[in-house]
Amino acid sequence: MLCLGIESTAHTFSCAVIEKKGKNGKILSDIRKIYRPPEGEGIHPREASRHHAENSPQVLSDCLEKADVKITDLDMVSYAAGPGLGPCLRIGAVVARSLASYYGIPVYPVNHALGHIELGKMLTGAKDPLVLLVSGGHTMILAFLGKKWRVFGETLDITLGQLLDQIGRHAGFASPCGPKIEELASKSSNYEPLPYVVKGNDVSFSGLFSATKQIMPKGLETACFSLQETAFSMIGEAVERALSFTGKKEFLVVGGVAANKRLSEILQSICKRHNCKFFVSPKEYAGDCGSQISWVGLLESSKKTGTKLENTFVRQSWRIDSVEIPY
Repeated sequence: MLCLGIESTAHTFSCAVIEKKGKNGKILSDIRKIYRPPEGEGIHPREASRHHAENSPQVLSDCLEKADVKITDLDMVSYAAGPGLGPCLRIGAVVARSLASYYGIPVYPVNHALGHIELGKMLTGAKDPLVLLVSGGHTMILAFLGKKWRVFGETLDITLGQLLDQIGRHAGFASPCGPKIEELASKSSNYEPLPYVVKGNDVSFSGLFSATKQIMPKGLETACFSLQETAFSMIGEAVERALSFTGKKEFLVVGGVAANKRLSEILQSICKRHNCKFFVSPKEYAGDCGSQISWVGLLESSKKTGTKLENTFVRQSWRIDSVEIPY
C-alpha cells in the first residue's frame, strides 16, 4: 500500500510517501519546507500558515516526483490533525481533503505525537519501549497499555523544546534554537547552579528558564551548558523512575530534541544501569516530517476505513493518551 502523509502542525510543511508491505514500511520520499522566523522571534501562526499555503504545491509535487508515483497510484492520504497551531493545521487538512475529494482517496486524520512514536519504532526496531517524547510541543514519558499510550510523566508548564527555543530567542538566535544551544554548551564545562524541579515524575522548566536568563551575562557558553545539564538531568531522573516502575527493557527517544547528543549520553547511561536497550530516532526523522503521518495512516488503515470528509477535523489540543489505538 502507498500512503501520502501531510505534516503541517508548526514550522514545517512536509509531504512523504511510504510503501507498506506486510508489517514493513519503506520511505520513498520525504520533502520539507520549514518556516524560518526572524532572528530572536518565535513562530507566528499566521505567517507560518501563509508559508505552508505558498509552498504546499511544490512540496507535494517534489514528493510525488521523488517517490516516482502519481496521485492516482496512492491508496490513501493521511494528515496531521493535531495537536498544533490552528492556522497551520488547517493548511494540511485542506490539502488532504482536496486530494481525497477530487481523486476519491480514503483520508485519515492522525495524531502528530503518535506519529513521532510509531515512526521511531519502525526505524529503530523497538517493539515495546518506554518512550520519551521531547519536542517543541511535547515533553512526555509514555508506555503502551490497554490500547492507549499512558503518560508516566510530563512537563507541568513549558516543554523542553520550548525551553531551549525561548532561551535561544532571548539570546537573539533564530528558531529552532536547540542546535545552536547544543553547540555553545559543548564549549564549556563551567556549571552555574540552576533550579532543579522534579515533582513526582513530572518536571517544571519555567523557573529554570527565568534563572538561565539571569546567568547569561556571565557568558552564553556557560549558560547553555548549565541549562542543558540541569534540564537533561531532570528528564533523566523522571525516566529512570519510570523505567523502574514499568520494568521495560527497551527505551526509545523521539521528537526534535532527540537529536541532542548530550541528552542521549545521559539517557544511555541510565539504560545501561537498568540493562535496558537504548533506541533513538534517526536525526533525519527526529523532527516533524510527513513520514510520521504517513506511517500512522498506514497502520490505522489495517484496522479501520478512512474518515468521511464531513467528519475530518483539526484539534489544536489533542492529547495522545486520549487516542485509542486500533492496530
